[in-house]
Amino acid sequence: MPRFLSLAADAFPLWILVGAGIALVEPTVFTWFSGPWIVWTLALVMLGMGLTLEPADFKRVGTMPRPVALGFVAQYTIMPGLGWGIAQTLQLDGPFAVGLILVACCPGGTASNIVTYLARADVALSVVMTMCSTFAAVFMTPLLTSWLAGTWVKVDGWGLFTSTAQVVLLPLVLGLVLRRVAPRAVASVLPAAPLASVLGVMLIVSSIVGANAPAIRASAGPLVLAVFLLHAGGFGLGYLLARFTGQPEKTCRTISIEVGMQNSGLGVVLARQNFTDPLTAVPCAISSVFHSVIGSLLAGWWRWRDRPR
Repeated sequence: MPRFLSLAADAFPLWILVGAGIALVEPTVFTWFSGPWIVWTLALVMLGMGLTLEPADFKRVGTMPRPVALGFVAQYTIMPGLGWGIAQTLQLDGPFAVGLILVACCPGGTASNIVTYLARADVALSVVMTMCSTFAAVFMTPLLTSWLAGTWVKVDGWGLFTSTAQVVLLPLVLGLVLRRVAPRAVASVLPAAPLASVLGVMLIVSSIVGANAPAIRASAGPLVLAVFLLHAGGFGLGYLLARFTGQPEKTCRTISIEVGMQNSGLGVVLARQNFTDPLTAVPCAISSVFHSVIGSLLAGWWRWRDRPR
């Protein structure tokens, strides 16, 4: 059973693609999943991440300070800068521009750890980087979004802060506490946590795609291009930055993946809770599809390149 659960979780790009595709064609399959369902599901996903963390993960930050710092800076400079620049260049409609910037300012996605494993990169570094960017998101995501998206709409920075704290910080801390006080119970559910997280994100993404299917179809061209450029640029620039600073190949791959993959589910929740236009959540939902597919294709290419000659 653990092997099956692991294989099913590794197929996360397929889950996301199938869910989003069905939602576009038959929106009612997923539109029931809305409101509190989305918020609580993301909180459970973040709780699952908290359950996987150990004190040793925090100690690792001190053992690999340079790549962690490099990845952190890249996460919160490359992606927000790309999001703002792409929105300006393509002249996206207000809600789509704000949504693109919002997801670009989110932390690294939890699925990045799976892609890092598939890419034969540094999984331990990936876990530490995801952890650092996620905890920092409580401050960085509201701050950067308010600054960069303020060109289009008035952004409630305090509202973004409280929402991020509720759906990120509190579940993470609860997961850490549960692992400490009930290790046996946590160990029994850990094998199912990755698949549960993948299915949770799939439901969130499919719900937003289904609820906004007509608008997505009407604006498919520029919107899809914008999200593709955001993530392709994140993967590419993350790798180049790591290579330029002299990092080993495994570290370059890990930083590339961490920068290119965002916590799109968090973007969806923040968009729904803090912006009046429902279209703001759409780029966040589409983001999940693109970073999953691009990340998986990159991992496959790296594995192919590493094969014995």
